[in-house]
Amino acid sequence: MDLTAIKNPAFLKEMSNEELGELAASIRTFLIEKLSVTGGHLGANLGVVELTLALHKAYNSPQDKFIWDVGHQAYIHKILTGRTADFDTLRQYKGMCGFPKRIESEHDVWETGHSSTSLSAAMGMSAARDMMDEDYEVIPIIGDGALTGGMALEALNNIGDEKKNITVILNDNEMSIANNVGALHHVLGRMRSAGKYKRAKDEMETLLKKIPAVGGKLATAAERMKDSMKYFMVPGMFFEELGFTYFGPVDGHNFQDLEEAIRYAKKTKGPKIIHVVTRKGKGYQPAETDKTDNWHGVGPYKIESGEKIKSSATAPAWSKVISEAVLEKARTDKRIAVITPAMILGSKLENFKKEMPDRLFDVGIAEQHAATMAAGMATQGVKPFLAIYSTFLQRAYDQLLHDIARQNLNVFVGIDRAGFVGADGETHQGVFDISFLRAMPNFTIMMPKDENEAQHMVHTALAHEEGPIALRYPRGNALGVPVDDATHALPIGSWEVLKEGTDAVILTFGTTIQLALDASESLAADGISVRVVNARFIKPMDEAMLHDIFGSELPILTIEEAVLKGGFGSGVMEFAEENGYDASAVGRMGVPDYFVEHGSVPEQMEEVGLTKENAIDRLRHIVRMNEQQRA
Repeated sequence: MDLTAIKNPAFLKEMSNEELGELAASIRTFLIEKLSVTGGHLGANLGVVELTLALHKAYNSPQDKFIWDVGHQAYIHKILTGRTADFDTLRQYKGMCGFPKRIESEHDVWETGHSSTSLSAAMGMSAARDMMDEDYEVIPIIGDGALTGGMALEALNNIGDEKKNITVILNDNEMSIANNVGALHHVLGRMRSAGKYKRAKDEMETLLKKIPAVGGKLATAAERMKDSMKYFMVPGMFFEELGFTYFGPVDGHNFQDLEEAIRYAKKTKGPKIIHVVTRKGKGYQPAETDKTDNWHGVGPYKIESGEKIKSSATAPAWSKVISEAVLEKARTDKRIAVITPAMILGSKLENFKKEMPDRLFDVGIAEQHAATMAAGMATQGVKPFLAIYSTFLQRAYDQLLHDIARQNLNVFVGIDRAGFVGADGETHQGVFDISFLRAMPNFTIMMPKDENEAQHMVHTALAHEEGPIALRYPRGNALGVPVDDATHALPIGSWEVLKEGTDAVILTFGTTIQLALDASESLAADGISVRVVNARFIKPMDEAMLHDIFGSELPILTIEEAVLKGGFGSGVMEFAEENGYDASAVGRMGVPDYFVEHGSVPEQMEEVGLTKENAIDRLRHIVRMNEQQRA
């Protein structure tokens, strides 16, 4: 079948199971071929091909609302809703988003990139439906990993209590980004091995109906027997006790079983859960047999062998630099522990887990819990390292503020993927953490210029005894510079002059330092002398150096790969206002007040003006304005 001819999923309703199987095979081949070039979330999508086909056959999108939790498993949904021709641009600049996107299609009714949101959104849509006296189905599709998120459990509780007509599809592939952890994972494991609950329940009810109701006692006993059988047959009663009717477990790759379960669910009023067991990566051997996250999100690869087409970078990943520096310190300091929300592999913590399994705590997709757990550990003298992506740190804002910062606890927060992240786009950009952390009392925030400075910052953080401290580091590889044999603590709030200059000053840090040095070098050829400062401590700032700069009446340009609103540059202007200096002498470069979509990091930097050319133009302008004011 020509997949590009598909405009909407209505044609599925006339297809036999055999024809659906052929279509599923075509879709798998298409995804394997396309993603070998563009990269993307291969494993998750290969695992839900039959499930997506069965759902679109049974329901009527967009009237009925499909809500994809996390959203990285919606590629088949995109194919069935007329976007096959766009896959050459998947996750590329100005191309098709790797997640559901409302402006792309009326069939995308909910946008997401973070886990555990689908059930709350479903509750909202069903409540709106009932308020407006409308008639449509609401079908959230959530993975077993996402179900461990606290928000998902809050929504389950609310949906069951309100008895909303919602059909939850629990896509259980026994693996999210990494191996699932926690008690709920074990509950689902028992469900998988328990057989089909709905069929057993129906058979029991049929049996009970044949018992002559001789007096009230026998009828009561029969009802008690039926209720007892629920508990005996399957632990699906976890969901039943929350107010859901449970169906499953269902083979997620068997169209007949899927059709049967969906048919039962459509006949049942109120909240329902269809427990679907799938295999992540199904149909592509390298992905299907993968027991790590190597085929969760992939770059280009060779189809025949599954070999990844790697970049030419020789320096270690930033995540590896930081995790290995923490491990090195942990070897001599038994107080150091690591907490991660299901990101052992993403944050390169495998070696720490292997060497010190009792001091690494993977709490699953539970960022809020991770942050407060770190706070609890810190009250007892432990030195917790909370390794977390910037985009996921947003989910623990209150815990950072209320539980960590307010109590001034010694928690070391490693903010991975700080700055632009490229193809994952707006849901994953790590550009907001400076603004929300800078507003929190007691927090220290720093970012290294290279891996050597990074290891000294790890030392600084673990030696810090005066409250929480955060270390930002970007996605991708470090610079490959030589590193010192011994590490030492950096003076908190100290900056470093990288290049002297007498006409203007650039204050920057981390990924934009090279940009600043290049701009300064170009301007030197025109006789404009620009000082470049590594403002490695974003909070607190080097106030002595700032007094010197403002006192010398030098114009300042701040550059940051982060949002301008409330960012580092705002902090410099606040310092000027608080100390009676002229803040008009400060120019700022950073991320404007909108969400930057997917593309490569250089394309994203170009879009927002974080370029050498723009820095040169801005510096020429502020130097000229400063000269005019002083004339």
